[in-house]
Amino acid sequence: MAVPATVRFRRALTAVVLSTALLAGATACGSGGDRGQREEISSAAAQELAVLAVAEPDAAAADELAAATPSPTTPAEKQKFAKTRFVANAGLAAGATYQWIVKPYREGKFKKGAKGRTFALIKAGLAGAFAYNRLKAAAENAKGDPLLSKAMGPLTAGIESLKGLATKLRKGEAGDADIDAFDNVINGVKEAGKNAGAVVTDKVPSTSQLTG
Repeated sequence: MAVPATVRFRRALTAVVLSTALLAGATACGSGGDRGQREEISSAAAQELAVLAVAEPDAAAADELAAATPSPTTPAEKQKFAKTRFVANAGLAAGATYQWIVKPYREGKFKKGAKGRTFALIKAGLAGAFAYNRLKAAAENAKGDPLLSKAMGPLTAGIESLKGLATKLRKGEAGDADIDAFDNVINGVKEAGKNAGAVVTDKVPSTSQLTG
């Protein structure tokens, strides 16, 4: 099956962004006079970044190609399918948010002078874009279930407010309020799912999920 042109464009754009970020990190490493202040991005770290970089476009690809797969027909099937996709998307958003945004921030890895800061910020930026994308998808999934749709309604504005935070994270400009915004939205989505019988659990995106 041919990959949609919009997906191919997203992948190409993401590759350019990642290459630029890695080049900037490498330049920073080589320009400092004090070796102790340098931040080195190892080959393993670069590979992890490559995995993260495909998260958003490949997730979008899955959405665009979903139309070509068999769809549920009865109202009950559609409702169950909507909940299943909601739980999957929300879980991935929650896992990415905690693993690469909330946890490292609270551990001080985003602070100036912290070891591995450049790498942590690049990951956080990519994770922020991925989480926002998956939350938007989860909100769309919720429309297929009346109870879930009602529970998610008040969270729409909160999800949309996360749109520009990926850039702030990548630049190291995010503060307590920004991290709390991600945390609060994720907790709100989890609560909405729980109240609608669609329990969400954190699931950190795996390599196979992101590249499959």
